[in-house]
Amino acid sequence: MTTSTLSPRPSLQLLGAAPHRLMFFVGVSNLLLAMLWWAAWLLAQRAGVEMVKPAVPAGWLHAYVMQYQMLPSFMFGFLLTVFPRWTHLPALPRWRYAPIGLGVFGGQIATLLGAIGWEAGIVVGWWVTVAGWLALLSTLAPMLWREAGTTWHARCCVLALSMGLIGLGCMGAYLHGASALWLFASIKIGSFGLLLPIYLTVAHRMFPFFAAGAIPGYVVWRPMWVLGLALSLCALHLILELLHAYRWLWASDLPLFGLALYLCWRWWPRTPMPALLKVLFLGLTWLPISFALYSAQTLIYLFSGQFALGRAPAHALFIGFFGSVLIAMVTRVSQGHSGRPLQMPPIAWFAFISIQIVSLLRIGAELVKDGPLWQAIAAWAWLLALTPWAIWLGGIYLRPRIDGQKG
Repeated sequence: MTTSTLSPRPSLQLLGAAPHRLMFFVGVSNLLLAMLWWAAWLLAQRAGVEMVKPAVPAGWLHAYVMQYQMLPSFMFGFLLTVFPRWTHLPALPRWRYAPIGLGVFGGQIATLLGAIGWEAGIVVGWWVTVAGWLALLSTLAPMLWREAGTTWHARCCVLALSMGLIGLGCMGAYLHGASALWLFASIKIGSFGLLLPIYLTVAHRMFPFFAAGAIPGYVVWRPMWVLGLALSLCALHLILELLHAYRWLWASDLPLFGLALYLCWRWWPRTPMPALLKVLFLGLTWLPISFALYSAQTLIYLFSGQFALGRAPAHALFIGFFGSVLIAMVTRVSQGHSGRPLQMPPIAWFAFISIQIVSLLRIGAELVKDGPLWQAIAAWAWLLALTPWAIWLGGIYLRPRIDGQKG
């Protein structure tokens, strides 16, 4: 065996070679740690085993960690990579993105330590997360007025990140003595002010672009009015949630369902797709499914006053749409930016197919008699589905590009 065929030894120093290396490594670490705590909590509750009760109710803490620490780890890595390209500015130096990674990772570690007994951990984690968030905005926002033109996708992402900072502020208010309504607001802002707007913005820009690059003759269609309408409907849903105007949620959710269905039809390639593109569009199909459930939920509530579907719509969105697209996008970026071919490896296929099963398990847990049992099963299934993929990705980020290039 020659030296060139030997797999190089992993090195933590390589995490600083590119923003996606650091932030995605933080992301896969956060992904496993966050769900390990939550799966253990659910199993303990179902089995009647006493665990340390965090200062924040466990279900709300789970939502906070996933929305403001775990998923943002990946989003930050993607945005720090593409913003220089979108705005035609130089790539970011290491000193700009290293504090962001430390903030998101350190914030989640402190938060989870708080969840298992460190009394000050959740508050410390909040402060560290805010510091990382401010470092991100202070890095990305100035690029908007330094660019020569106007990149609306970049502006929409910065607006959503600013909403995320407001959501973090609401969480901080609760942690420092305000009522639980502030915690409620934080979680709702995380869903419809931060995550969904960024996912929709990235999908609007990148999905047609990826399809055009892989399929000859594919016509890119991404008018800005579509994105403006989608983000306006997200804002309407958020406002109605914050006002507890649940009987009126159909006004946002039914149009979002129709728009999501139209986007699937309009963007879907009419010819065979490479696997790495196919998983993106398969993940997109969860968007109309999610808003079909949201619409059904609000219509049932309108006529009966009951939330008959519980958290099923939210988990169709979070696990089905966010989770599926996360696997597809992170795999694509990791393959391409490590010098590997743009293919869907078997380990990524396992993660993608498994997360579809996890989505169905978690949705179904809202509809069966022993919901807590199936919630715990879904959480442990998440770990089973994503642990091999996360370990594989970690190995990529800790090793040089296989083509010998930098980055």
